[in-house]
Amino acid sequence: MKKLILMLLTSTMLFSCKKKSIDEEVCPGGCTSSYIVSTLNAVYKPDGYWYVKYVGQNYFTVKGELSSLNSKYVINKVPLIEVNFDSDYWVIFDSIQYTTPMYSYLGWYTNNQFNTPISIGQHVYTLKDIANIHPPLNIAGYQLNKHMCWDCPYTPTLFGTHSKYNYHPQQNFFLDNEMVGDTANLFIQTIFNSDVGPKEEKNTILKVIFE
Repeated sequence: MKKLILMLLTSTMLFSCKKKSIDEEVCPGGCTSSYIVSTLNAVYKPDGYWYVKYVGQNYFTVKGELSSLNSKYVINKVPLIEVNFDSDYWVIFDSIQYTTPMYSYLGWYTNNQFNTPISIGQHVYTLKDIANIHPPLNIAGYQLNKHMCWDCPYTPTLFGTHSKYNYHPQQNFFLDNEMVGDTANLFIQTIFNSDVGPKEEKNTILKVIFE
């Protein structure tokens, strides 16, 4: 009898562990994300760059395709997915553009003071300095202004633009004639299951040359 009870307990434990493992799989078969510059005047070339031609339209579009989530992480047919867009290309004073070094999503600053030096000609500024002069526009579609709280816990959420609860995220990026001849990196962070529980994160960089 003791042996039978032990066997039943062992079987129950094995079944429970297996069921939990299946339930916590974020995406059946693995989480994948794919992004393209979806604009008629954009071409991807073997050198790894998207070539976007300026034809008078003041934006270009990036579209994504994401793999499906485990049904456990889909609430009322709404997938718990978040996509964040950013770039290293900023526009200030309406006609001056500059880029900042970035190595990952929201990676251009080194600490919560946001004081990474930015060189423009013979001058060196910080992003905070520039915000006090004129709100710089990131081509991902957001601005920084002199009234923002740079040290608040929520400050990092103010950077970048966001798409949520969508397997087909889409974002428009700013484009004008002053950008012709420049390059930019577009940073895309995809979070599969953006709520509680296990999650997976994918980071994508699209390299763009403006023509």
